[in-house]
Amino acid sequence: MIRSCLFIPANNPAMIQNADLFGADAVIFDLEDAVAVEEKDAARALLREYFKVFAPAARVFVRVNNAPEWLLPDLEAVFSDKIDAVILPKADAAACGRLREALLRLEKERRISKSIGIIPLIESARAVLAADSLASLSGVVGLMLGAEDFTADMEIERSKSGEEISYPRARIAIAARANRVIAVDTPFTDVNDEDGLASDAARARALGMSAKAAIHPRQVEIINRVFSPRPAQIEWATRVLEKSKAEKGVFSLDGKMVDQPVIERAKTIIEKAKRYKLL
Repeated sequence: MIRSCLFIPANNPAMIQNADLFGADAVIFDLEDAVAVEEKDAARALLREYFKVFAPAARVFVRVNNAPEWLLPDLEAVFSDKIDAVILPKADAAACGRLREALLRLEKERRISKSIGIIPLIESARAVLAADSLASLSGVVGLMLGAEDFTADMEIERSKSGEEISYPRARIAIAARANRVIAVDTPFTDVNDEDGLASDAARARALGMSAKAAIHPRQVEIINRVFSPRPAQIEWATRVLEKSKAEKGVFSLDGKMVDQPVIERAKTIIEKAKRYKLL
């Protein structure tokens, strides 16, 4: 259960050291786009040393490189029980399978008892169409939308309003929900437009996304707020659950019918409110 995922370049010692201070539910240590080719080795070494000493309170994801010459070196260098999942760029079923095999081998070789998950990064038209099959693969714990590469693949422009990514957002969210994994929305790239970020996050949440990626620490607070239950929702959910204890079957609250699906929704809201310390 997460709301925000903050990208942290794996070649930035200051940001890595302060990963726990930004308030994100998850941090994504990025070995891919954020790191130039000539800095890949140094970034791996920095992250490897970090994991030897630190254990962030946030969930820890690592975005690796999908290129064959870099994927295994990335995994060999930074593999640790501090990692919760690996984000795989330009994912397809075959690449996810290779990554799963590598993770299982490393877990056995290094005697790590936890299972490290996989989050395919959906960055092409083909991957959007395959979202359900990717979400159902062994080891997959979430899906993430990469809108910049997706819109490039589609030969369309990325806009602040986001109409052009409404379909992939919805398809990814549905696939993730159907397979009981998380759906992480693409970052909002204008770090100075707080109102735009709030609107973009709200659109993603309305389509079923469960979390959103951030590319700057200042975006985290807004994302957390948008993806958290609102006070009015918490108050409504509390009343639903209180009345459900005294009522059997369907009942009415504020003139509206309340049945089991509504009760389950209220339970989820309260669970999230407790998780995010809003109660």
